[in-house]
Parts: sequence; C-alpha cells; structure tokens
Amino acid sequence: MKEAETILKADHVTKSYRDLQVLKGINLEIKKGEFIAIVGKSGCGKSTFLRLIAGLEQPTDGVIEQNGKAVGGMNPHARMMFQDGRLLPWKKVIHNIGLGLQGNWKSKAMDVLCNVGLGDKAAHYPSNLSGGQKQRVALARALVHQPELLLLDEPLGALDALTRMDMQSLIENVWKTNGLTAILVTHDVEEAVRLADRVILLQNGKVKMDKRIDLPRPRLRTQSAFIEYTEEILEQILNPRAENDHAPNLKVISNSSY
Repeated sequence: MKEAETILKADHVTKSYRDLQVLKGINLEIKKGEFIAIVGKSGCGKSTFLRLIAGLEQPTDGVIEQNGKAVGGMNPHARMMFQDGRLLPWKKVIHNIGLGLQGNWKSKAMDVLCNVGLGDKAAHYPSNLSGGQKQRVALARALVHQPELLLLDEPLGALDALTRMDMQSLIENVWKTNGLTAILVTHDVEEAVRLADRVILLQNGKVKMDKRIDLPRPRLRTQSAFIEYTEEILEQILNPRAENDHAPNLKVISNSSY
C-alpha cells in the first residue's frame, strides 16, 4: 500500500510571548487523512500550536508547512472549531453557516446542515438551540468551506457526557466521509484514544510522546487495549519525574490561551 503523503510539517517551531516560551522546537509530520489528537496539561502549548496551524498567529522561529508551502497569514485550507460555537445570535442558523460565502451558497449550507443532522433548524436562531446543536452548527460552518484540515480546539469540553459521546461519533463520521485531516486538542485522554490515529503529548512546550493508536473502529472504552492505551498516555502525563510537572489537570476546561 502506498504511504500517504505528508500534508502538514512543523519544523523546529517555537512560539514566545515576551519572556514566556510556550513552544520549544516542535518537529512533527502529519499525513493526509490522519486524525491527530494533542493532549497535555494546561499551558503546555496545545491551543497555541493549533492557532499557528490556522495562521491566527505566527511562529517566533521555525516554520509550519502545508503541502510543502509555508503557512503565512490566515491558512485558507484550514478551518477551526472552538469550544464555544461562536455563532452570531442575531443571524439564523443558515446565515451563520453561510458567513463569508458567495454565489449560490444556501444549497451548500443546507447540505452540510443536513449532514450534521440539523436540516430542520435552518431558520432557527442560536438561542433556540441546545449546546450540542450549536456545536453541530459550528461544525457545519467549518465543513461548508471544504477544508483540507479540520482543527478542533476543545470543541466538546462544555457538553454533557452523553452529548459529548454523540458529537464524538459525528466528528469521526464527518472525518471519514469527507476525507479530512483532523487535529483535535483535548484534555480528555479517553476522547483522544477514541478518535485519533495518533496521540501527541506536549509537555513543557515539547513533544514528549507520539503514540499510534492501533485499534479498529468504532472503538469501545471497555476494550482492554483501549484501557491500556489510555493508562499508558495518562502515566506519561502524570509522571512526577517530568521537569516542572504540576498537579493533574485532565478532563477540565482550561481558561489558558496557550
């Protein structure tokens, strides 16, 4: 079988904010079609790295390349989904999805809205939606642009457990159906093992672990191998011998912008 081509490459990427160095020489390659999860404690640089890929910020040193070209400014081939839906409350759902689109955009918007199971909510306002439904709209808004990279920055962190599991299944299905490359930032190690082909652990601004999850899909949390992967990654995160380790902060929503 032919090996998938590299779609994203980080080459000695660092990021500093004045005297604070958040990322310290990240080297990483991501293949086209992979689902990558990035885990680690608050402040380790997870969300910062995602923002660099999206072009929302620029590296202090090093370069991020997509399809062999440096990402400079906003990345037109990537779309990000945040923890909150960031929907405009005065616009109906269909118009939230169509933001920035031109031409015959309504049919495209309706298609993706139906794909996330909300075809009957097009004329509703965000205030009429549940938290899970708002995140489905946010996902549809990202998908309508047909991105190569789907960037997920803790998009399920504020949802209740059952809604979160439902959204995990939806994201996995959307990823497979659309042939996307997905990068998920999460504090939830089980979520990472549930969704990802590889789990990247960041610690103190560096890659501490790059673990391939060799499990068939769909994955069950009760599988012995699933539990073993989860425990192995948690052990690395909680390793008390790690430099500058702090108290555990897993499955918790972080207010840090890093």
